[in-house]
Amino acid sequence: MPLPFLTADRAFDADAEDIALPFDDHDSWRRPYRPGPWRVAAAATLLLLASFVLLAGVIITVTGSLSGASVCFVLAGAAIVSALRLLRVGAWVSRHGVRRVAFLRTTTIAWSDASVVRTVQQPVRWLGFPRTVQGQALIVVRRGSETPMPLLTDHNADFLARAEAFERATDTVEAWSDEYRTG
Repeated sequence: MPLPFLTADRAFDADAEDIALPFDDHDSWRRPYRPGPWRVAAAATLLLLASFVLLAGVIITVTGSLSGASVCFVLAGAAIVSALRLLRVGAWVSRHGVRRVAFLRTTTIAWSDASVVRTVQQPVRWLGFPRTVQGQALIVVRRGSETPMPLLTDHNADFLARAEAFERATDTVEAWSDEYRTG
């Protein structure tokens, strides 16, 4: 069974390290990096919890309490949807622009609306928690706006303790920006 979210780094194998825009279809949205171990572990934990809740729902259904079973099935469904959404969180690029997918919200910026895409040193949130640490962030600034929107940080769930992957991802997003923002 193909898992497309795990094939994002396929162009960065040993034989294709110099390819900046590795995908043939530039119209579809792609994440230019693999989900990090923290994100995958959190999603796996949610799916494990959902399996236990589903098992509890089946046991409750067999005992005859349909209202309790329906609550269990709804909770398990919410956990599964949350795990899948957690795996989609990140920065996505295409010929049309850059998309920042958060857990509850998605923001898309067309390349023509982006004035700057660069990596900066700034305080960043550690694993998405309110605590901030000094780190690097890939930011995009819209034309006519002064406030930068961070796309990636080196302390989020995808890049914590993976500096090389962060550099490769930021270089790839900047290459997409250079290709489509000016052209």
